[in-house]
Amino acid sequence: MKPLSPSRLYLALLHYPVKNKDGDIIASAITNLDLHDIARAGRTYGVGAYYVITPLFDQQELAGKIVSHWQEGVGAQFNPDRREALDLIRVRAYLSDAVAEIRKATGMPVHIVATSAADDPKRITFLDFRRMLEMTDRSYLLVFGTAWGLTGEFMESVDHVLVPIRGKTGYNHLSVRSAAAIILDRISGEQEIL
Repeated sequence: MKPLSPSRLYLALLHYPVKNKDGDIIASAITNLDLHDIARAGRTYGVGAYYVITPLFDQQELAGKIVSHWQEGVGAQFNPDRREALDLIRVRAYLSDAVAEIRKATGMPVHIVATSAADDPKRITFLDFRRMLEMTDRSYLLVFGTAWGLTGEFMESVDHVLVPIRGKTGYNHLSVRSAAAIILDRISGEQEIL
């Protein structure tokens, strides 16, 4: 695994604590596609690392097996571009582990920016966040939730919440990997998006 890059933007996919459809706090399962696709988007837009957060040991092992196949196994020779993207992945038990690692590597405070399909009083626009990334005195950890989203308690603890991605239909159930790609393009793409 490579050391953290000097980027000030990092990603986290939180599998705990998240909600199920009844609002109960759960730990969700890791999916192969989320590992691959979010890592590839992260590499495309230059993030420093992509943290996959789960306290469940069997899920940590699963993620480790998938990643190692593409970093060291047959997959590494078959698709070097995918290996390069998956080099961004760090599996950690808790988000606090990721924050401490980023703080140590960058020497800067880490501001947590959450994503949500719901409106939030701490909301900032994509353009606001793009401008914040231009500041040189801090790092940012952009957190995506799994299952039915991040818990209310977690949302209260973050520094900012990005505005929801909205289409024109009222349907609002994007996969987390689609949302990650759209958000990364809006905050780090070549064109400014409001």
